[in-house]
Amino acid sequence: MRLAALALTALLALGTTAARADQLDEIRQRGTLVCATLGTAEPFSFQDPATRQTIGYDVDFCRRIAEHLGVRLELKLLAVEARIPELSQGRVDVVAANLGYTPERAQQIDYSYFYYIGQQKLLARAGDTLRVAGDVAGRRVSTIKGSTSELAVRESVPTAQTVTFQDAPSAFLALQQRRVVAFAASEIMLVRFRAQVPEGTLTILEPSLMREPWGIGVRRGEARLLAAVNEALTGMEQSGEAAAIFERWLGAGSAYRMTREFRIEPRN
Repeated sequence: MRLAALALTALLALGTTAARADQLDEIRQRGTLVCATLGTAEPFSFQDPATRQTIGYDVDFCRRIAEHLGVRLELKLLAVEARIPELSQGRVDVVAANLGYTPERAQQIDYSYFYYIGQQKLLARAGDTLRVAGDVAGRRVSTIKGSTSELAVRESVPTAQTVTFQDAPSAFLALQQRRVVAFAASEIMLVRFRAQVPEGTLTILEPSLMREPWGIGVRRGEARLLAAVNEALTGMEQSGEAAAIFERWLGAGSAYRMTREFRIEPRN
């Protein structure tokens, strides 16, 4: 009798664990999608100075995914290096936070279809001797701790000395204060920082360090949630909403004047 009771308890515990393992059911039961984003990366996620609300390209995708799931959106702001730990430990449901794809990250989390593709580049002082990205070999380069930019520098220019910071403004300040010769980040971020100083002061070096596709991060093994996120992204592409979000934040009418040269589609 005692063995039977223990067996029943074990089965009930197993059932509870299995139920909790399905993140999509949990999201719908609570009625809220917790989407992690940075909050410090204009135009992807940043504070609107007028409303003090977090807005941007990533935020619009978070909101649309929540609508597709039929739940409310709750944004959680976090640091770059906290993205994967927070997701893996279940403190957030999805991550839309400049999350570039790397094979190493793909072993820890699952990625949605890519919803943005950018370039990792270097920003340097125009008067310096640097002409191409490879010229930072043996020199100090600032970047954000735990970012794809840090990885891009290490892989593209192995002898460069990376100096990491908690956020982009701090890494940019290091360049302004001449503590480093270049600042590595996404091209879109570098364009924004370059616009903050007099024209001709800073230059973006070519070629790119790395082509960087971004996906929505989902906890590994949550197949139903991943499928639902991909379904939302596919619908946005087909309806033209994804392109409209790009135009709003990055297109010809924005400060960045970029052209969308990708589509959201299944990955091989």
